[in-house]
Amino acid sequence: MLLPEVLDLVAPKPGGLYVDATLGGGGYTEALLRASAPSGRVVAFDRDRGAIEGAKERFRDDSERLSFIWGSFADLDAHLDGLAGGIVADLGLSSLQLDDPERGFAFAAEGPLDMRFDRSQDLTAAELLNETDERELERILRDYGDERRARAIARRIVSRRPLHSTTDLRRAVVSVLGPWKGGIDPATRTFQAIRIAVNRELEALETFLDKAPDLLRVEGRLAVVSYHSLEDRAVKLAFRARAKGSAGEESDTSGARFRLLTRKPVTAGPEEIARNRRARSAKLRALERVA
Repeated sequence: MLLPEVLDLVAPKPGGLYVDATLGGGGYTEALLRASAPSGRVVAFDRDRGAIEGAKERFRDDSERLSFIWGSFADLDAHLDGLAGGIVADLGLSSLQLDDPERGFAFAAEGPLDMRFDRSQDLTAAELLNETDERELERILRDYGDERRARAIARRIVSRRPLHSTTDLRRAVVSVLGPWKGGIDPATRTFQAIRIAVNRELEALETFLDKAPDLLRVEGRLAVVSYHSLEDRAVKLAFRARAKGSAGEESDTSGARFRLLTRKPVTAGPEEIARNRRARSAKLRALERVA
């Protein structure tokens, strides 16, 4: 998503070290490799082992310039051997995850309540939904899904336990909110909230945003594409804090080591949205290290 805009901001060059913090389907990794050829290096992270294995086959001819890390981008500092010229992170789900019913991320087709990025971790969506008390479920739905009917939905989930499939969860939500009448499906916020909780996404993002700027070389750039308000707010606040001057005023950057490249988020144009409806919610923000 927003790939040309990301590349324009990060501006990869030969000889540099670049990080794709969220490998997914490999689109950013491929673009970074091509733009930094012939001597640039790319390190690609993903918590999904399937994404890593698929990319190894796809990029087998680039193995000398490309390294894969199976793990969270929150731990990127443990895997880089130098300062990066650019770090990019697309926080959306990959098509590989969304289109596989067995992963349980979507409700278009019935599948198990899994929702794990890293399938080696213990906690699944089924365990969270069936074992978490009603008050905590309400908090998750409210805080991570911005769901106004969080209390009623949490109560209905508890009354229908055990839930086994994505269809079970969607039916519980629809029984409270009513059937889909166009626009956003009524279960969207609940599925988002449970996925975020299962994978501890906001905790990982906050750690990443705390570490990543310091792993840039001077003139290196960090670009993040987010898809919902919780993520975008975290990115905006972290970037603004880094760009503030020594006096604490954003407008006074005399003592700042970083500067904002995007005062307002970059969003997708009508052509990209027409190709991919998910792009309508994408927001790109970027930060540059200046000292």
